[in-house]
Amino acid sequence: MTPGDNGASTPEDDDPFGYLYADGQARGAQPPSGGGYGYPNSVSRVRAVGERSYGAQQAPPQATYGQGVPQQGAYGQPNAHYQAPETLPGGAPAGRRSAPPAPGRRGPNTKGLLIGAIAVVAAVVIGIGIAMINGNTDDDKSGNEAGPAPTQSRTGSPSPSGSASSAPGELPKSDAVALQLAGGAAKTTDVPGAKAAGGAYVGGFNQPGSSITWTLNGIPEAGKYSLFVGYSVPGKDATATLTVNGTASNTPAGLKNWAKAAEGDYTKGWTKTYSWIQLNKGANTIKLSCEQGNQCDALIDQMWLVKGWVNSSG
Repeated sequence: MTPGDNGASTPEDDDPFGYLYADGQARGAQPPSGGGYGYPNSVSRVRAVGERSYGAQQAPPQATYGQGVPQQGAYGQPNAHYQAPETLPGGAPAGRRSAPPAPGRRGPNTKGLLIGAIAVVAAVVIGIGIAMINGNTDDDKSGNEAGPAPTQSRTGSPSPSGSASSAPGELPKSDAVALQLAGGAAKTTDVPGAKAAGGAYVGGFNQPGSSITWTLNGIPEAGKYSLFVGYSVPGKDATATLTVNGTASNTPAGLKNWAKAAEGDYTKGWTKTYSWIQLNKGANTIKLSCEQGNQCDALIDQMWLVKGWVNSSG
């Protein structure tokens, strides 16, 4: 037995640091494999974050006799062998990158949104075009056709509006008895309520062939005009034929019972109506007549013009 060697059960065999000395290594002393108290795991090898296998132990560095033993840091203090990731070659790991879309999912459908926007704009443009076309249809209506029925009762004396006026030098207005009468049409004053001078009106208009012709001179310009007629009917509607410059209207001029007079009551039947016509500049001829197929039981009071196609003279 060599000096200092007291056998396997001697205190040097109990030395937990025996593996650090030359004589301890000669006796086969081995560092503990699982670590434990007083045997820190060696961290002499720097690894990138995420590469370390936790739980695996590495042998601490061997020290020769007389050299200091690597000291373990105090509890809670950083290990002297630790190296921060930013000190490694290449610096700290790159920042977080946005995750790619999950398989099977697609981004927003910008192409579909663009197509939808174009469709909306096209629909708006088409709607505006249709509105403009419909707005021009009234301008194309024939001026010789009778206009639609008044939307309200035509009672009371005429009151020209706009550019229309009964003043001299402007659009004309005339009592019916002052116009050219033909057939059975004649001046009459039996029924009160006529607006013409002296209460005179044209009677006998209910006979086929009867007519009232108005010859106009000095129409300021060619274009659209509204012909108003004052009349009375005995509690029932009547019709007549309107002819402008030799062309008869396809639609009869309506002489309706707008006054709501009782049947047979001419006195309460005085009212007015209108027809849309087209006149030339200068001379024109307007004829209101009772033709075959008309129901002409009416008394004709006055006739006048209003500029443009309107449905009211005042």
